[in-house]
Amino acid sequence: MKKKKVLFLCTGNSARSQMAEALLRDMAGERFEVFSAGLEPKGVHPFTILVLRELDIKTGIMYSKNLDEFLERTDFAYLITVCSDAQENCPATVLAGAQRLHWGFEDPAVIKGSQEEALEKFREVRDLIKVRVEGWGE
Repeated sequence: MKKKKVLFLCTGNSARSQMAEALLRDMAGERFEVFSAGLEPKGVHPFTILVLRELDIKTGIMYSKNLDEFLERTDFAYLITVCSDAQENCPATVLAGAQRLHWGFEDPAVIKGSQEEALEKFREVRDLIKVRVEGWGE
């Protein structure tokens, strides 16, 4: 059985799309080939790596990617936006053959407060994404 390709897209590809990519790869890697990208990549946030490692999710291959890397591809089954900015600003022609879904999550990287408060927000968003990934099926 050929794996279906999934691309998670957000603005910075620093937190939400990275978490979704890592979680889906961990949970259903035998069914999906998973990628993530950003409209304006900012690098992977250190708390993203930390909260994924708390769940023993592999993070060694994570890096921030630009959507441009995937524009010529026609083999994606799904394009899943995880922020409203990406949903609104990703042209309809991008990955035109892919089924588009939107899973909106708050951006933990913009939370103001102490490091512990910020880390807690990353955990909260990670857990929401995990529930969504677990409940998603073919």
